[in-house]
Amino acid sequence: MLSRTADQLFWMARQMERAENLARLLDVSLAVSLLPASRAGTDISAPLALTGTLEAYQTRHGQISASDVLAFMSYDLGNPSSIVSCFKSARDNAHAVRGKITAEMWMSINSTWLEARELAAAGCGYQTFFDWVKERSHLFRGATHGTCQRTDAFSFIRLGTFIERADNTARLLDVKSQLLGDSDSADYYAWSALLRAVGAFEAYHALYRDAPSGRRVAELLLLRPDMPRSLRACFDETYKWLSRIEGDNGRAAKRLAAELRAAQAYTSVDEVFETGLHDYLDKMLADITRLGALVQQAYLEAA
Repeated sequence: MLSRTADQLFWMARQMERAENLARLLDVSLAVSLLPASRAGTDISAPLALTGTLEAYQTRHGQISASDVLAFMSYDLGNPSSIVSCFKSARDNAHAVRGKITAEMWMSINSTWLEARELAAAGCGYQTFFDWVKERSHLFRGATHGTCQRTDAFSFIRLGTFIERADNTARLLDVKSQLLGDSDSADYYAWSALLRAVGAFEAYHALYRDAPSGRRVAELLLLRPDMPRSLRACFDETYKWLSRIEGDNGRAAKRLAAELRAAQAYTSVDEVFETGLHDYLDKMLADITRLGALVQQAYLEAA
């Protein structure tokens, strides 16, 4: 497969996943900012800091306000990190590789982009919009899984999905580890909001059967292989799809993917908290960035 085609498939999937995870990040940041013990301005600005758009936001809007942050990160096409911009980028990449994806995949992405523009223009309510984004992301993944031939094209799509998901799971956890105060009630409601944001609230209670705590939420979202958005599950999938791509170019990427997979498999939650949750997540984010760069160098850049 041509490196340019692989690059467009990889980033098509990453941008679709990024849009969903940004919706989840905004959702949990908004929920935390509304808690009685929250630091509202700091909480709602977390997505700006985590996406590297704080300076661009301040240049345009100045003071931090919930309504401006939500509009900037949801609907603003002038912000390349907004949800609508992610959908546009995914659609542009899909259009470039139209012959490598199925009609159902193309229809899903194209209609998502068209409807996103309409919702942005209409000023759709944010909670409704975030739920819609998650629904459209599920639809695209379903169309991909149900109709795409299991070739290298599919491997690059899945690889993009899980590298992006790992990055975003770590960032969502980092929002909590940096922003919440020491109040037990704030911790309870904030952990619950985070679990709901990643679709893990029911799974948590099925496994632990008690009120959410930081240690158990971290274990669920970092170390459990049966939780679809955990780092462990993402690294398992990343290693799996990298292993299916033939050739020696990607040995460094495959080696790092294997190391990350093994590290999550043999790390305990006690070790995570001995390191410190924020420090642990910082290292994970650096490793995920390095993995993405190695994949880019090995497969996605023209020789």
